[in-house]
Amino acid sequence: MSVQITTAFVEQYKSNVFHLAQQKGSRLRDAVRTETVTGKSHFFERIGSVAAQLRTSRHSDTPRMDTPHSRRKVTMDDYDWADLIDNEDKVRMLISPQSDYAQAGAWAMGRAMDDAIITAATGNALGGVAGGTTIALPSGNKVVHASGGLTLAKLLSAKEIIDANDVDPEEERFIVCAAGQITDLLNVTQVTSSDFATVKALAQGEIDTYLGFRFIRSQRLGTDSDGNRQVLAFCKSAIGLALGADIQTKISERADKNYATQVFLSMTIGATRIEEEKLVEIACTE
Repeated sequence: MSVQITTAFVEQYKSNVFHLAQQKGSRLRDAVRTETVTGKSHFFERIGSVAAQLRTSRHSDTPRMDTPHSRRKVTMDDYDWADLIDNEDKVRMLISPQSDYAQAGAWAMGRAMDDAIITAATGNALGGVAGGTTIALPSGNKVVHASGGLTLAKLLSAKEIIDANDVDPEEERFIVCAAGQITDLLNVTQVTSSDFATVKALAQGEIDTYLGFRFIRSQRLGTDSDGNRQVLAFCKSAIGLALGADIQTKISERADKNYATQVFLSMTIGATRIEEEKLVEIACTE
């Protein structure tokens, strides 16, 4: 028997190692404000706007302005992922699968990060000096489902709400929607030919921006009490992601498991909605 036969086996098995369909890591991490923190909780500080006072006389007293200062609290949560690989498994597979397991775990961690961001966007935020005040997303920041899915009118309404709040037009803006909403836009007959061409390119992955929003597809968006998909339109500073410990990977032997190889990942994160003025929820029927 040729001594090269084992090499052939290894190459054959390598070509057969693949990951099933899944979201590969986080899609929203770079779309939100991120801060590295220490401790079990963190506060995102908020500074509001003030008006200048007209001086009405010479040598008048210096005015004192009470600049609005508020904060949003985020509580850190720990996430773990681990799996065991027996030595017998590695022998039968003829390749070492640790890297593929670590990759699968890292993708799982990224999806958990997206879930935390989505939950923070649509859920209650914690405000006040100690974070004891519950703040819901105002109804004025919600575009109702009216009739059907995601339409051009709904996108324009979301844009109008954000623009009307005097949000910096240079700040990055995002739309997070599911595959069904891209299909909705392609099926809209009211859009102009140029709009349709743009949305078609968006669906084909040729571009990712429309109406000033960068589109991010996510099948992890939740639904409201009526079963409508909660599509999100927001600016980067609208949501805060606190990183207590970024994703860490450890691969080691477990003596208590017959020296099987353990692939272990962990992270500590938290997320909160920082500014309601910069976020809009769009209800879409699927």
